[in-house]
Amino acid sequence: MDGSTTTEKLAPKRTVGFWGNALFQLNGMIGSGIFALPAVLVAAVGSFAPMMMLIGGVIFLPLVLVFAWLARRYDGTGGPILYGKTAFGDFAGFQAGWGRYASGMVAMAANTHVMIAYFAAIFPALEDVTVATVVVVLTILAFTVINLFSMRQSVNTLGGLTVLKLVPLVILIAAAVFGQFTSPGIVLPQFSEVESIVLILFYAFIGFEGVTVPAGESTNPKRDIPRVLVTVLAGVTVLYAIIIWAYLTIAPAQDENISALASAAQVALGDWGALMIVLCAGFSIAANSFGGLIIVPRMAYGMAEQKMLPAWFEKVHPRFLTPFNSIAFYGIFSAAFAVWDGFVALAAASTLCRLLTYCITAAALPVIEKREGMLNPLHAVVAVLAFAASVWIASHANADAWQMFGTLVLVGTGLYFIARRRDAATA
Repeated sequence: MDGSTTTEKLAPKRTVGFWGNALFQLNGMIGSGIFALPAVLVAAVGSFAPMMMLIGGVIFLPLVLVFAWLARRYDGTGGPILYGKTAFGDFAGFQAGWGRYASGMVAMAANTHVMIAYFAAIFPALEDVTVATVVVVLTILAFTVINLFSMRQSVNTLGGLTVLKLVPLVILIAAAVFGQFTSPGIVLPQFSEVESIVLILFYAFIGFEGVTVPAGESTNPKRDIPRVLVTVLAGVTVLYAIIIWAYLTIAPAQDENISALASAAQVALGDWGALMIVLCAGFSIAANSFGGLIIVPRMAYGMAEQKMLPAWFEKVHPRFLTPFNSIAFYGIFSAAFAVWDGFVALAAASTLCRLLTYCITAAALPVIEKREGMLNPLHAVVAVLAFAASVWIASHANADAWQMFGTLVLVGTGLYFIARRRDAATA
């Protein structure tokens, strides 16, 4: 049940260890949200916000555990694609990956636009729409080229971007710890809007699942990926809580022109501190986008490997040993979306696509275990909780998101049956 094919063929090398996988998950979870999250959560629950963040990590744990328990069974590329296929057949496996892949191209375009908007605070020329769009396209293409060469080089680049986004956050935390500030006491709030708070917490943690996709290029995926999933969730949860504590301790006045953390840095460190956080936000989004360019194209590679997409997506470069066609296709179309004004509607559907992946994965765990004759009652309960949470979150999407989501599913279904017909014809 490793998700790999039995024929001898060119395949990517297994070069990613524990820390490389940790980078995938960390950057999937931490993007632009952390820079606005403190003010939003503090406005909702006051000084209880850091504790609420810790509670959020516990609430999100069932979904992460489902992925961790399934990851112990597979060492091939695909993650949720393999989980869905094993439990429910090829079509479910395809849907677990396709929507995430298609919406990922749009998210790449949208996120890179946001990144350039942050950097425009330092380089005013980027405020021009045409200039900004050109820079977005060139950035996506540059990220794509880097990813074409080797997984090792991609991981090293992602590591550098991760340092650039974490160091300023550590400096801000240190300013709160060693500055002349007084930490507020924790006061249990009146939870008048529990639903909105849970939604905020959910969106703070999504993106973790990407680490399961490139398992075929991990040195020991059955051991490392489950450990990474739980460890990084715990680490990111604590980091979020500490950052929100720092924001509360510094207590900046709200400024609509800059992010919550930039306001805190300006109070604690002056103008250079605010500039540091603006740069940090830009690099954080860059790392998030770059990590997506490593992971999401390998979903198409995994689907092609499972005969769910045309074999063209399975092409591995003979020298670089990367899924060359899938990466190039993803990067080029992401760049194309960056110049299209209508991608905002597609971006709204990206969360629904991710939730579909979560639902299929949560439902797959007890089905697979029962089929193996080893149904674990604890696993089943956790899977039900994860499934229910995903459905509940999806129920809050608006009509436009559902309509675009349906369009993506229909397009993917058409591609799936085209690939299956060609596979049957050549069998």
